[in-house]
Amino acid sequence: MSQSTEYIGVLVAVVIAGTIATLILALNALLGPKTKPSAVKLSPFECGVPRLSQPTGRLSVKFYLVAMLFILFDVEIVWFFPWAVILRDLGWAGIAEMFTFAAVLTIGFVYAWKKGALDWEK
Repeated sequence: MSQSTEYIGVLVAVVIAGTIATLILALNALLGPKTKPSAVKLSPFECGVPRLSQPTGRLSVKFYLVAMLFILFDVEIVWFFPWAVILRDLGWAGIAEMFTFAAVLTIGFVYAWKKGALDWEK
């Protein structure tokens, strides 16, 4: 089998996906609702409560820092589930590696805590 014929399946899939996407967009343009935007439709909807004022200012850096820390530790903690599933196959070496991994996570958490990354009062 030549190298160029190996990619025919990929090419067919790309053509089919492009055709379906184009068909969906065309049908939406032809059959979709034709409403004109109004002030009510263009206004932001927030739980049915009218805005009291215009949003001003920026979010505190603490919000972004906590979000990054959450993502960092959340992604790392996800590794515990597959480890628990195959723990018997790994043996003591797998247990030692996971405890090392958990120790590194704990050191990172303590470091972030000591640096004040989780304190809101500062």
